[in-house]
Amino acid sequence: MTTNFSRREFILLGSAGFSTSLLLQACSNQTIPTATTTGGAEGFKIAIALPGTITDKGWNQSGYEGINLAKQKLGAETAYVEKVPQADQTEVLTDFARKGYNLIFAHGGQFDAAIEQVASQFPNTFFVGVNGNLKGENIASLRIDHLQASYLCGIIGASVTKSNKLAYIAGEKFPATEGELRGFELGAKSVKPNIQITSTFTGDWNDVAKAKEATLALISSGADVIYQWLDNASAAVLQTAGEKGVYAFGNTKDQLNVAPKAVLTSAVKRLDLAINYIAELARQKQIKGQIYTIGLERTDILFLGKFGAIVPEAIKQKVLNAKQEIVNKKTVFEDCKEAGKDTRCVKKATT
Repeated sequence: MTTNFSRREFILLGSAGFSTSLLLQACSNQTIPTATTTGGAEGFKIAIALPGTITDKGWNQSGYEGINLAKQKLGAETAYVEKVPQADQTEVLTDFARKGYNLIFAHGGQFDAAIEQVASQFPNTFFVGVNGNLKGENIASLRIDHLQASYLCGIIGASVTKSNKLAYIAGEKFPATEGELRGFELGAKSVKPNIQITSTFTGDWNDVAKAKEATLALISSGADVIYQWLDNASAAVLQTAGEKGVYAFGNTKDQLNVAPKAVLTSAVKRLDLAINYIAELARQKQIKGQIYTIGLERTDILFLGKFGAIVPEAIKQKVLNAKQEIVNKKTVFEDCKEAGKDTRCVKKATT
C-alpha cells in the first residue's frame, strides 16, 4: 500500500482487522503512534517528503515514482507527503520516524537542515537527502551528477546559439543547482570560450507566472537558449521559449513533447531508479552513511532524452562523443580556484 499524507495531516492506517483510521493533526502536541504495517516485506517501510506535487511531470513525480517502484520491487509499505513547505520539514520527517518508517527520503537539498535536526533523535531510522550534502551514522545523500548532463547541454547550446547568450533558470540556489549551472557554463565555453551565461533563481519551483516572467526577461536581454530546472513551472519556460522562437532544454523528464519546436533535448534523471537502488541497499542492510553520486556511467539513470528535430546530426554526434569521454574518464571535472572560490573545472586525460 501507499499512504498519502497531506501536508498538514497524517493518516494512521490500522491492520486489516482494524479498518478505522485515526486522523492526526501534524501541528498538534499529541504523541503520534507508530503506524501498523499492512503487508510489506517483513515490515520494511519507506516514506518520502516532497516539496512539490506528485503530478509535476518532473522532480517530485520522479521521487514519488521511486517509492512506488520500491513498493513493487521490494514489497515495501510506502507513504508520502507532498507540497511540504520549509517551515514544516522537521515536523514531517519527525512524524514519519515516529510512525516507524525504516527509510525516509527527503526529496531536495533544501531538506538538509531538517534532516540534521531530526536524524539524531531516531538512530534506528535511515534518512536520505536527495540532492543533499550530508552524511552520518544514519544519514546518506543521493545525488545525480547534474554537472555532467548539463555539460553536454552546454555544448549543444553553444553550438546552436546565434546571440552567444545563454541562460539558466532554477527555483533555488543550492549546491545541486550551482553544480548544474557550472556544468552548463563549462560545456558552453568548451565550444565558445567567450560565450555569456546568465542565471536567475525564481524562488519558487512551481510558480508559473514567475517562471514566465523570468523567461521573458532573459529573452529580452538577448538569451536565445535557456536551460531550466523547475517543477510544475518548467512547462511555462519551455512553451514561452517556443512562442518566442528561442531554444530550451527539458529537465528530469524527457520534455521534448512539451514544446517540440523549442526543446533541444532533456537532461533525463531517472530518480525513480536511483531511489529504488538506495531502497534495495537499505532493505539488504547495506546502506552506509555516505554520499551516493550517480553519473553518466549509469546509462539507465542519467542520460540525454530525445533530440529535437532542430539539432543537426553533427552536433548530436559531437555531444555523444563528449558523453563517452566523460564515461571513459577522458574528461573529468576537478575542483579548481577561479574568481576567488572553489569551483569545478574540466581536465582532459593525457592518456
